[in-house]
Amino acid sequence: MVNYFYDCYTILNKVYSEKTYIKQAINSTFIEEKNRALTVKTCYGVLDKDIELSYYLKNLAEKSPKLAIRTILKIAMYAIKYLDKKEYAVTKNAVELTKKLGKGGASGFVNAFLRKFVREEIKFPTDQVQCLSVKYSYPEFGVAELISTFGEERTQSIISAENSKSTLVFYDVDGKKYLENLGVEYATTPFDNVFTANNFVRNADYDNGVYTFQALGSVAICETVESGQKLLDCCAAPGGKSIRLSYKFESVTALDIHEHRVELIEQYKTRMKRDNVTAMTWDSKKVKPEFIKAFDAVLCDAPCSGLGVVNDNPDMKLNRTLDDVKSLNKEQYSILTTVADYVSVGGYLYYSTCSILSRENIDIVKAFLEKRSDFEICPINSKLPHEDVLGTNLFLPDISGGLGFYVAKLKRVR
Repeated sequence: MVNYFYDCYTILNKVYSEKTYIKQAINSTFIEEKNRALTVKTCYGVLDKDIELSYYLKNLAEKSPKLAIRTILKIAMYAIKYLDKKEYAVTKNAVELTKKLGKGGASGFVNAFLRKFVREEIKFPTDQVQCLSVKYSYPEFGVAELISTFGEERTQSIISAENSKSTLVFYDVDGKKYLENLGVEYATTPFDNVFTANNFVRNADYDNGVYTFQALGSVAICETVESGQKLLDCCAAPGGKSIRLSYKFESVTALDIHEHRVELIEQYKTRMKRDNVTAMTWDSKKVKPEFIKAFDAVLCDAPCSGLGVVNDNPDMKLNRTLDDVKSLNKEQYSILTTVADYVSVGGYLYYSTCSILSRENIDIVKAFLEKRSDFEICPINSKLPHEDVLGTNLFLPDISGGLGFYVAKLKRVR
């Protein structure tokens, strides 16, 4: 088991110390193949439960150990509590890993800490917000805002919702027949040729563009967009929305501020064989004069906290603070007000995020409309279950397939 622990440590160390995204950390790490599934599950699980595991560390250790030891202990605690691994085996392997990493001086501490973890009952905080934050490993400021919006009971439902299914999107083939021929158990969705499936294993047909993966809420956002001639997707990487919307528009211009992320759009477009998508590197906070009133639709899928999609990207919760979100709010508003000028009169501006916080969603739309009387909200009603927020749609994890998104449709009236 020590090799499995070591692989988990190597991946998580890249996330914790080098700030690498979990998916990149896994792809860049050699993993013992026989333990790959367990290793990946453990790494995602540790990140998903990081706030809870950090709380145990704080309460059981007299002083905080160094990062390497904290990472080993988080792996061990997760294995004991959530994978039902035998505590003696986990402790033995955690101690061996500590020595293998050249930190033998801390092996006694690791041993004693894990014995204490198994033996002692650790009570959650009495404060309502802190308790839910620890229990569901969700940032405190997010819990506080959700409670103020939905109340405690609904907040628990939202932040405890899980997402175990893959969403498969088909365009040029009959997805139902395809999945049946593979013997895959699937479920239909409100959208044509879009299905969910448990434990679907990607095969060569993915690389050949037979199907792709896209979150159900992301598909729902695309479904709110009306067809037209020219679409601008101004924060487009990795390209899922651009590709889906390329079937609704004669041409799609897809922007991203980072060149390496523009390359992701190019790869997506090539895989899905969509020649009417043009990818460009551009900072959407900056005005591009030739774009003024040049598009009959603009999608602003703004940078956000990602707190709606933490089930798929648990590393987004790490060190996320209210100050971070306030900084993002400024960027969201800046991008929205800039790209609004690219919409032709009578055209539509769509604002979306993968957040479920009002301050990143309806509050940004309200602030925008206070300054821009030439736009008005067009009420939408997605086929995917959602909450209506003044005519905009909020997709929440507990009712919308395990992940959270938001979309508003605004029309330029003059």
